[in-house]
Formats: sequence, C-alpha cells, structure tokens
Amino acid sequence: MSEKITPEPQAPGQDNAEQPADIQVPGGTPSEAVASDVVLDTAGGQMPPSAVPAATQRPNRDQDREGGGPVLHQIFTGNAMVSVLSVLLAIVLGGLLMAVTNPKVAAAAGYFFARPGDLLTEVVRPYTALVQGSIFNWAGADLAAQLYPITETLTVATPLICAGLGVALAFRAGLFNIGAQGQIIFGALLAAYAGFAWHLPVGLHLLVVILAGLVGGAVWGGVVGLLKARTGAHEVIVTIMLNYIASFLLLFLLTTPAFQRKGSTNPISPFLDSTALFPELLGPQFRLHAGFLAAILATVFVWWLLNRSTIGFEFRAVGANPNAARTAGINVARSTILVMAIAGALAGLAGVAQVSGTEKYLSGGVAASIGFDAITVALLGRSTPWGTFFAGLLFGAFRAGGVAMQAQTQTPIDIVLVIQSLIVLFIAAPPLVRAIFGLNPRKKKTTTSGTAGSRTGGVKSGAAA
Repeated sequence: MSEKITPEPQAPGQDNAEQPADIQVPGGTPSEAVASDVVLDTAGGQMPPSAVPAATQRPNRDQDREGGGPVLHQIFTGNAMVSVLSVLLAIVLGGLLMAVTNPKVAAAAGYFFARPGDLLTEVVRPYTALVQGSIFNWAGADLAAQLYPITETLTVATPLICAGLGVALAFRAGLFNIGAQGQIIFGALLAAYAGFAWHLPVGLHLLVVILAGLVGGAVWGGVVGLLKARTGAHEVIVTIMLNYIASFLLLFLLTTPAFQRKGSTNPISPFLDSTALFPELLGPQFRLHAGFLAAILATVFVWWLLNRSTIGFEFRAVGANPNAARTAGINVARSTILVMAIAGALAGLAGVAQVSGTEKYLSGGVAASIGFDAITVALLGRSTPWGTFFAGLLFGAFRAGGVAMQAQTQTPIDIVLVIQSLIVLFIAAPPLVRAIFGLNPRKKKTTTSGTAGSRTGGVKSGAAA
C-alpha cells in the first residue's frame, strides 16, 4: 500500500480513543478494506501494529458465503449428522447382507437383464416389510390394523427410552452404567410386588407402583455409586456383577409363595391389579399405554436436569474433569452416588413400564435384553436426552418391524441385530463415517487456515508499506 495513513488533527479535549469516521467501509474496494483494518489495528496511527492484525480478528464473511458457510459445514460434520449417516450406512450394509443371503434375490439376478425390476423388488422387500411392521401397514383391513404397527413401535420403545436415559445420564457424568439390566429387574420386582400384593384405590395404587419401581432402580444403582465413591471400585465390574445378582434373585423369588402365581408351576407372578396398570391410550385393541407419556416426561426431566439445574452442571463438570471439579469445590463423591441413583431410577421406570404397562405380570424375562440395548440407544443418541429419545424410537421400530419382516419375507430377525451392531460400530468410529461420505472437518480446517494465512500476510505487507 503506497499511501501513508496519518491521523486527523484532534480538537483540544477530544478523546484519543475515538475512532475515525471512515473506518467502516461496507461497500468499499479491497484496498479500502485493508486500509480500514490497518486503522483498526493501529488505533488510527496512535499505536504500532499488533502481532495479530485486525483482519484475522474478525469473522471471515467472504468465506462464510462460499460453499454455504461454516454453519452448514458444522451441521453436516457434527455429531448428529454422523449418527444419522451411521444409521443409513448400517441399513445399506444390512440390505446387502440380506440380498446376498436371500435365495430369491439370487434367482432374480439370473434374469436381471430381462426383468431388472424383479431384482430391485426382492432387495427392497425386507425393508418394506420392516416399515409395514413398525410404522404403517397400508395393507391393513381397517384403520386400526393400519395404525397398529406405529403403536407397537411406541410400546416397545418406551422401556428402551427410559433405560437409555439412565445410561446416557451416567455417561455425561463420566460413568459407564452397564447395569441397566439389573436396575430394570429390581425396579420391576418392587413395582410388581406393590401391584399384586397391595390393594389400593385407583390413582394412588399406580402412583405407589411407580414410586416402588423408581426406588428399586435407585437403590440398585445407588449401590454402585456408593461403592465407586467410597472404595474406588470400578463401576463396570460392579454393575455387571449386580446384573447377575438381580437376574438370579428374580428367578429365585418367582419360585417362592410370595411371588409365584397360585396354582401355577411356572415361575411367573400373579397379575397386577387393574388399579396398578398404566391406562391404555388408544383402547384395548392396542398395547400402547401411558408409560410412553412417562418416558416423554423422563426425557424432559433429564434435559432440565443436565441443562438447567445446578446438580446437572455438577454432573457434567465431574464427567469432564473430576479433579478440576473437586478443585472448584464440587463434592465428587456425592455427585457419583447421586447420578447413579438417578440413572438407576430411570432404568427402574423401564421396569415399571414392562410390568405395569406391557406384560401386566412379572416373569423371568421381564428385562429381556432391554438393559443392554439401552447402551446402544445412549451411544446412538450421543448421551443427550432428546437424542436418546429418538434413538429409542428407532430401535423400537427395528424390534417391532423385525417380527413382520421375518414373517413376510422369511428374513431372519437376527439381521436386525446385525444392523444394530453395525450402527454401534459406525458410531464408535466417526472418522470412518466422515471419510466414507467425504465430510472431513480437518481438511476444511486446513484449507481455512491456509486462506487466513495468505490474507494475514497481505495485511502485514500493506501495513509495512
């Protein structure tokens, strides 16, 4: 820059910090923009140029306008988009696996050039059946039959959401809650006993059942937090062992007179009283119950707890760095016990949804594999409340639609487990997903740094001139 920028003479008493009027150059030329940057950087000639010129201190709006800007780039390379792409990639690979193992696909491939549509139809059929069994059955005889799949998805997703929230909450506090299975069992155990052994009025009975399930799960999870805080025992080992204890304790109690149904040799409990059951939301022809509403309330509660409460801030601080949290005055031991108790209570709510909503009695398989699937749900949801909620809906759709897929296309339901496992694999390897879809933030960052560096050099040379 050939021109020398000199400060304008100031009247006596004028503030030296006041900026010249011609600093803003909204529609000026590049040379004028560089000049204004130098004026900003040197305070109108009153100070020597700084080590970091003003051109690099403000946002690069030209670069924001090129290629959609950094906002869209963050959206398409963020954790949420990686989760969505992981699901899509797992579905595609699962479809390829089903196509390879399906004899009808191999037969249609033999005359592909004569009728290519047959091959595509056979490849898509399993997923079509999955949608029919989980979202909407357009071949149903009436509206109830058509809407039944989505109600089954919500019913199956209810305990997955509750247990997934318990796992996700512990993850945010830096704890690996692998014991959701045992917490579900213990919560269902106390809830079922309160449901068939105590006879209480309508409204009060269901409230007591829910509280019993929450207390059961909180106790089973709080034991883990207490051992972790007081003795330093690793929560993964403790929770796994407590899973076995809860499972075998349940099988034993179902053979005792206090829990076994009278007149039955099977290890099942009596039916819960009607006053202890969740109300049916859409009538007796559907299994959807008010436990799904409880799952929504639990999601809102966890969101509020993590983002709007002091306790939630302490949980996140301990999860980020327990030593720094302890230095800041946070009671790490108390937070560990409390977060595991709340996580256990959420998993216990999943047990309540099973015995008081779906099954209506207690059996040895009340928890099924919900506690272990909840770990996958929390991982897919990135340990966020609403992410876990929608991940639970997705896995509920897989489980509800897998039965219809097997019945209509003879596709093994184990394929659904393969898809779930692939989702976990891709969730655990975000760089792999970004590389497959060409969403590499490091490459973008390197390009941005190079552009900024060249512009910085230009400003420095202009200032020197």
